[in-house]
Amino acid sequence: MNIPKTMKALVAYSKTDYRYVEDFPVPECGPDDILIKTEGCGICAGDLKCQHGADMFWGSEDGSQPSWVEPPFIPGHEFLGKIVYVGENVKDHKLGDRIAVDQIAPCNECRFCKDGHYWMCQPHRIFGFFKDYCGGMAEYVRIPTKHARIYNVPEELTFEQGICIEPYGCSKHCVDRAQIGSEDVVVLSGAGTLGLGMVTYARLRNPKKLIVLDMKDDRLAKAKEFGADIVWNPSKVNVVEEIMKLTDGYGCDIYIEATGHPSSVTQGMQMIRKLGRFVEFSVFGAPTTLDWSIIGDRKELDVLGSHLSPYCFPYVIENIANGKLKTDGVVSRIFELKDWETAFEYATGKYGDFKVAFKF
Repeated sequence: MNIPKTMKALVAYSKTDYRYVEDFPVPECGPDDILIKTEGCGICAGDLKCQHGADMFWGSEDGSQPSWVEPPFIPGHEFLGKIVYVGENVKDHKLGDRIAVDQIAPCNECRFCKDGHYWMCQPHRIFGFFKDYCGGMAEYVRIPTKHARIYNVPEELTFEQGICIEPYGCSKHCVDRAQIGSEDVVVLSGAGTLGLGMVTYARLRNPKKLIVLDMKDDRLAKAKEFGADIVWNPSKVNVVEEIMKLTDGYGCDIYIEATGHPSSVTQGMQMIRKLGRFVEFSVFGAPTTLDWSIIGDRKELDVLGSHLSPYCFPYVIENIANGKLKTDGVVSRIFELKDWETAFEYATGKYGDFKVAFKF
């Protein structure tokens, strides 16, 4: 196909300057690159926090948090598309392949990349936050194959299923960190897109009980549909009390925090049993205060973090395709890129949406 010189794109020029541009240059590609015609791109909570000017992206005024992003960049890491250009050195990909890409762009040189922990790459370039690693909120995306984990996506996957690949990869990694067994009572706090990905995957791990908490009843209904045994709204139920009743006063075995709200952390620490496992997934908008003696002296907990989606895409793609990972209704609203401001507003969830996406 003839590749145009310019494209439609959402471009972040600075902390306060995001613009829809109709004639942004299509990325120039070299011998190790591929170029995709974007099929669509989901909006992540990280995209929202960055657009709102969060210190973790743009740096703090007092200098305690250095700037991380490199503008001008095109946001979006939850994308898929078809290859329209293949560099002469690229052997593993061909024109017409439909692909999705891990959001991390590993350097392949730091200690973490060399020992197999590529998702913790020290430079930590991620698609959608750097001018040399622009994301999917544009008609075309350049993928430098030497610094990308690329996966073929079956044609039979619908657009809505394809948009779930990246977030569900993150969900799978988090649940894997929890090491769920068949005798475990698991509490999962948060039933947004990522929480729902955790629910449908955790169900396949066959815990003794899978309990999902959320403040929105429509999200709880979807969690129940996706495999939760019990769903509770903490604004209507004393969830700590109910967990204690359910577990003879011991508490849940595993607590997964996927809300990003400080109250969910303290709630989890109250309801988890001694020697339990607490997995923190979220990115927080505010610091969380906690009595750390709960972790050590009182309960001797295992506290684990979860970051990105290492080695998860093949499983997720296969099991979305065969229906074992449920996705119905997760992509709840689709926008054109020119309507990005409205799309970002809906992506906050204030109108009851799960995943909001752009389609090209």
